[in-house]
Amino acid sequence: MSDVPRAGDGASAAPREPGHRRLLLWRHGRTAWNVENRFQGRTDIPLDETGVAQARRAARLLAALRPTAIVSSTLVRARDTAQSLADLTGLPVGYDPELVERDGGEWEGLNAREIRERYPEERARWEPPGGETGPQVAKRVGTALERHAAALDPDGVLVVASHGAALRLGIAHMLGLPEETWDRLGGLSNCCWSVLTEMRDGGWRLAEHNAGTLPEPVLGDDRA
Repeated sequence: MSDVPRAGDGASAAPREPGHRRLLLWRHGRTAWNVENRFQGRTDIPLDETGVAQARRAARLLAALRPTAIVSSTLVRARDTAQSLADLTGLPVGYDPELVERDGGEWEGLNAREIRERYPEERARWEPPGGETGPQVAKRVGTALERHAAALDPDGVLVVASHGAALRLGIAHMLGLPEETWDRLGGLSNCCWSVLTEMRDGGWRLAEHNAGTLPEPVLGDDRA
């Protein structure tokens, strides 16, 4: 995706000026592979018709929160989700490859039954062969979120369009949760979002999780 402009190229996560920043972490709309319960990972699957409608509906709600910046994963399902908000707000979308979904290795394209039957031991650990580990994803995505947060004005509101597993693990990193507690964070439904608010000590508080008004059941690459 060399033709996609990247947000924050060369930027580092410098110390932030104290403020009241908010991060709205938004999962993409539905895809055909979500419906089929196939592990998408980094496979570039577009939104289906329902996913496009979900993105437009959610964009209207998020626009009311007055975002000041939008950044997206470079995968098309997240890019098109982010664009629905850009169309309403007039904000440009920055693109960051560090916000893409967890690399699913040999699981990508397989449905839940196929993963269970072919890779029982790896599934029990939830470690896709040839893919990324949970800690690798948490560090990658969390570091990217910190970098984009540092670039915000003290009262800025950033919308991040990304993916279910990437965002859940990124949230765990931002909150400083130990790995053994990560499964206590539930998954994100299609086109729902979580809100992190900045605290006075520079840390982050999870103010909302899987918001979006009566979300559909979670369907995706993350354990629910």
